Amino acid sequence: MFRYQILIEYVGTNFRGWQVQKKGKTIQGIIQDKISKLLKEEIVLFGSGRTDTGVHAIEQSAHFDCKKRIVNNGKFLKSINYFLNEKKIAILKIRKRSNKFHARFSAKMRIYKYIIINRFSRPVLEKNRGWHIMKELDVDTMRKGAKKLEGTIDFSTFRASTCRAKSPIKSMKLVKIVSSKNKIIIEFRSQSFLQKQVRSMVGCLKYLGEKKWSLKKFDNIIKSKKRILCAPPAPPEGLFLSRIIY
Repeated sequence: MFRYQILIEYVGTNFRGWQVQKKGKTIQGIIQDKISKLLKEEIVLFGSGRTDTGVHAIEQSAHFDCKKRIVNNGKFLKSINYFLNEKKIAILKIRKRSNKFHARFSAKMRIYKYIIINRFSRPVLEKNRGWHIMKELDVDTMRKGAKKLEGTIDFSTFRASTCRAKSPIKSMKLVKIVSSKNKIIIEFRSQSFLQKQVRSMVGCLKYLGEKKWSLKKFDNIIKSKKRILCAPPAPPEGLFLSRIIY
């Protein structure tokens, strides 16, 4: 068997997330089906992690095993993208890997970006590519709040009730906020995340930016470990899986 890693870009708007579901179109399901038909054998695709309904990817990582060696990577990419591009999915790269490599378990760092479009007018070019917020946000206060999310912390406040993770304790390496021309980009770096953790944290940072919460209140909410105190999660359209580091 030969193992291959692929890097994938996609617009998640019209999909029910990454993972194969009993009902509805998923990214994993469509790519699996197209690669299986192209290689003329049944393959199973393993992703670096799930993305929810409506979430996008700049560079998702996945791997699959196949019986025959792929001789021409360029030809493979051209053929597979012929079927995928119309569905707003693109395979960016394919790379042969050792059988020890695993797209999920070999990952050392996952990078997510969340985009807020902070202006009065609704976006047209970037529709469904960011969270449109009309009220001007206090980015400096949001940055101060972001620093409270860095380090090894119990993130129970930001954990979805359906989350299956064994522990709510995660090590957040970086939470960085960049603001330019009515666009706020929040970057999160960690080896792994809880279900809906990023969107929940963004929802709380938005409350800080709107001055609905003080920094002290935010600190107390983090320490409370109570999901019920969390702000409503940010919508999925602003979230992008940016990169997986191995």
